[in-house]
Amino acid sequence: QVQLVESGGGLVQPGGSLRLSCTSSETFFSIHIMGWYRQAPGKQRELVATITSIGGTNYADSVKGRFTISRDNAKKMAHLQMNSLKPEDTAVYYCNDLFTGLWGQGTRVTVSS
Repeated sequence: QVQLVESGGGLVQPGGSLRLSCTSSETFFSIHIMGWYRQAPGKQRELVATITSIGGTNYADSVKGRFTISRDNAKKMAHLQMNSLKPEDTAVYYCNDLFTGLWGQGTRVTVSS
């Protein structure tokens, strides 16, 4: 059974950094577009960033210049480096395989002093 497993969430102060990781068991991970989404309390899930098989990236306006998505195809992993975190970044972050539609279980990020 193919799975996506996120890790790296936690509590961080405003201005701090976190690095989220997503590990896939998908055989063809290297050719799939991967994405990170987030869902804040009481809000709809929203796209944060995507990355193509060859490293092309796309970001939500709200995170441009602060977040960086990357991938390691050999390890079947996708990462989200989050810098200059703000309280409004507080959410559950989900990894998504855009080709299969598979979602991870989510990892919680809380930005608070």
